[in-house]
Amino acid sequence: MAPRCWRWWHWSAWRRTRPPPAGSTPTPGFRLQFSTQEQGPQICVVGSGPAGFYTTQHLLKHHPRAHVDIYEKQLVPFGLVRFGVAPDHPEVKNVINTFTQTARSDRCAFRGNVVVGRDVAVSELQAAYHAVVLSYGAEDHQALEIPGEELPGVFSARAFVGWYNGLPENRELAPDLSCDTAVILGQGNVALDVARILLTSPGHLEKTDITEAALGVLRQSRVKTVWIVGRRGPLQVAFTIKELREMIQLPGTGPMLDPADFLGLQDRIKELPRQRKRLTELLLRTATEKPGAEEAARQASATRTWGLRFFRSPQQVLPSPDGRRVAGIRLAVTRLEGVGEAARAAPTGDTEDLPCGLVLSSVGYKSRPIDPNVPFDPKLGVIPNMEGRVLGVPGLYCSGWVKRGPTGVIATTMTDSFLTGQMLLQDLKAGLLPSGPRPGYAAIEALLSGRGVQPVSFSDWEKLDAEEVSRGKGAGKPREKLLDPQEMLRLLGR
Repeated sequence: MAPRCWRWWHWSAWRRTRPPPAGSTPTPGFRLQFSTQEQGPQICVVGSGPAGFYTTQHLLKHHPRAHVDIYEKQLVPFGLVRFGVAPDHPEVKNVINTFTQTARSDRCAFRGNVVVGRDVAVSELQAAYHAVVLSYGAEDHQALEIPGEELPGVFSARAFVGWYNGLPENRELAPDLSCDTAVILGQGNVALDVARILLTSPGHLEKTDITEAALGVLRQSRVKTVWIVGRRGPLQVAFTIKELREMIQLPGTGPMLDPADFLGLQDRIKELPRQRKRLTELLLRTATEKPGAEEAARQASATRTWGLRFFRSPQQVLPSPDGRRVAGIRLAVTRLEGVGEAARAAPTGDTEDLPCGLVLSSVGYKSRPIDPNVPFDPKLGVIPNMEGRVLGVPGLYCSGWVKRGPTGVIATTMTDSFLTGQMLLQDLKAGLLPSGPRPGYAAIEALLSGRGVQPVSFSDWEKLDAEEVSRGKGAGKPREKLLDPQEMLRLLGR
């Protein structure tokens, strides 16, 4: 695993030419020397989310003649920054400014509306480029694999997030929010994002880039209570203190935590790592301490509530009497075996039924295999690799979630992607990649044209971006996202 942060020195500060030993952690500030006279390597990156852009950024910065083509199946770039980050977290989306600078480089080209594995094979990309980097993320969700999961009213949190964030494939989701109680299965940041969106007053969302369609449904919502359910206990929650603090302070809402879930934790807090300690202290205070007068008054006036249910594992989604939608969820009561973050949840044999009209599964994202010829570990949901080098396939690399699994935040992906970029350039310098010229996009463009595929450029995206900003301006929003790919193509004159 790469270090959490690196310091990058200017070219003048470091003039090392000898690559580090294979398998070693990159040295901060390490610079490979490349001739500026040789023809630049043609490199292909698949996926335009944070992993794809950070990998590209590293390659362009550290090789003066590298050219990178970024392929993306959507018509628009930025992946989970656009489609995953919550609309009320605009500051997290500021990385788009950096990605835009990268995409505007004359040594970088965005190729949207191209589905690698369908429109073009990975082997065809390998034949056209000196190296190929797979950075396509985790576009699926972990199934619950319990009876009743297929009932109307049960959704993956990934699809729900895609719906309110304008992901074209989720625009028809139409969740029914006419119920009183929603249950979210999972206790990570995505679960808290979804709970917060469900409970936030629509008036607070109107000035964000949430889609107007989602806003219309949320305005009609009758959801008053959200339970966030986890198999394990307070010491194993996966959300961060920032997300928890936002929930505790959410206007118009009050928390419901059972003090019994926190018995004995006070004595164990001092042994915890700093971040986990701060998070647990906040949970403990919220659950057990009497709030001050101001906070008590705020909670007393709350019209909506949220709660954390620990030591509960989903066993069955319960249908309504007519069997036409969800009416509740049966939870197996669990106990912990082991200690700390490695503790496992084991069933006690007891169950409880929790009435609800909406179930959102937030138990993890999952990568899919992209091409039959690319190695893939279905159990781990990753491409088998060593520091980003795909095992057994020279010249093929991976970065981001498809490399390490769907964990961490954008900064984690940045470090991970820089490491993959460094390994690629190290191999290039060592002569391990194809020598001689490669046609790059010229060869792929001919293939796509013959197959009726119409790629979208970054300047095309900028036209769509301007249209979104224009549509949002009238409503006081930063943008109104375009949801229909066909409409996007029409706006581009296709």
